[in-house]
Amino acid sequence: MGFAKEFREFALKGNVVDMAVGVIIGAGFGKIVSSLVADVLMPPIGKVIGNVDFTSLFVAMQKPGAPAPESLKAAKDAGVATLNYGVFLQTVFDFAIIALVLFMVIKAVNRLKRADAAPPPDPTNKECPECLSSIPIKARRCAHCTTVLSTS
Repeated sequence: MGFAKEFREFALKGNVVDMAVGVIIGAGFGKIVSSLVADVLMPPIGKVIGNVDFTSLFVAMQKPGAPAPESLKAAKDAGVATLNYGVFLQTVFDFAIIALVLFMVIKAVNRLKRADAAPPPDPTNKECPECLSSIPIKARRCAHCTTVLSTS
């Protein structure tokens, strides 16, 4: 019974639940950015380069002189090992865009945190110059050592 209670307390702590929500939202965000890169950004880049579909770029790892497969799907269907550098490039672009967006979001959140931070309150105490005791800021005499304090 103790283990179950301890696990429930751990699992329901605020930071664990917050982390789980963050992971789930992050996974969904990753899919959105991957789609943005694959479906919106890369097609125009491929068009400019010369009608290249980055995900279909590969090198067939086969015996010299063997006929090269026409496509990545044909190579996989034939059982030919492939080096899929186009898929790798796509993943690098995904990562770079996700990193850029996260940087911008974190920078905006930090800016909001700095703007929301309240200025520190005015001090209510000061130190006596003789005995270094803490005394009210408006005091004219130290309650601990009876030193007369300057009014400035």
